[in-house]
Amino acid sequence: MKALTFHGKETIRYESIPDPEILFPTDAIVKVTLCAICGSDLHVYHEHEKGLDRGTAMGHEFVGEVVAVGKEVRAIRIGNQVMSPFTTNCGNCFYCNIGLTCRCIHGQLYGWREEEKGLHGGQAEYVRVPMADSTLMEIPDGVTTEEALFLGDILSTGFFCAKQAEIKPKSTYAVVGCGPVGLMAVLGAIEYGAEKVYAIDTVAERLDRAKQFGAIPINASAENTLEIIKVANEGRGADAVLEAVGNSSTNKLAYDLVRPGGIISAVGVCTDQHLAFSPTQAYDKNLTYKVGCCPARSMMNELVPMVQSKKHDFTSIITHRLSLSEGALGYDIFANKKDNCLKVMLKP
Repeated sequence: MKALTFHGKETIRYESIPDPEILFPTDAIVKVTLCAICGSDLHVYHEHEKGLDRGTAMGHEFVGEVVAVGKEVRAIRIGNQVMSPFTTNCGNCFYCNIGLTCRCIHGQLYGWREEEKGLHGGQAEYVRVPMADSTLMEIPDGVTTEEALFLGDILSTGFFCAKQAEIKPKSTYAVVGCGPVGLMAVLGAIEYGAEKVYAIDTVAERLDRAKQFGAIPINASAENTLEIIKVANEGRGADAVLEAVGNSSTNKLAYDLVRPGGIISAVGVCTDQHLAFSPTQAYDKNLTYKVGCCPARSMMNELVPMVQSKKHDFTSIITHRLSLSEGALGYDIFANKKDNCLKVMLKP
């Protein structure tokens, strides 16, 4: 099969690799109909996260058709059109049972193979899905292919970020970063009842999109972000800050913006060695800091009815639709924010 494979820093190749096979009786093979490049793929692309085997198929956002199943697969059938979270999960362990599917004791992240162990990713013509019955979800009626792909990662992650922020109607919220996840967090905050959401970025096109989604945009390169947020909330700062980037500067900004006793909800993958604020600073602000991977499989169940309602045009953030063979170009466009790029979809 053809796949986008990793070959070192900022080197993606479109090449042939072996087709996946059923290895365990709970596996399924999915023929990918649509996949996408995610912001967290760039951590690998730029080698901010190291250790990935060269030749690994990239990506963890995909939807497709089931073409083969192991003999113990019961709920998923050949021919099903399915969506998947970005991690696999067993559905039975302690963490799956409490809804923290991303921490499943048997779970794996698509697109991460180290020392020949792990899973190839979804930026490929086919992908092997372990624990298929509990990982995959048949795409429901009223959910498009693109919406289904969003449910498996960025939509779930953005709404999880908002959920962690404990949204209340008359409070003030700030979203740091208006990439795909940040924009979904804006919609999540509004959907959960926020009346005043500020969206912070430095890219005009992204701020325009946040405004269209109902946020008050702040261009951090041209405006005094801290002063605006303080004025908006009687000098206190934001009741919660939703951090959707994941680096020292955005984490420090989140700390500066949040009021004493407030919440930072961080879903941006931060590969820095230390937090941008000290334990003493957190203590002195009575800070609640919530950080971590989204339990996408659990969130998918919760969010499907809202997607079916068509209340929000989530997929309006898609700026580029390319073939899988153009994937290396897609990475360059996305990584360097060329051509006002926001979200790249890839079709095998």
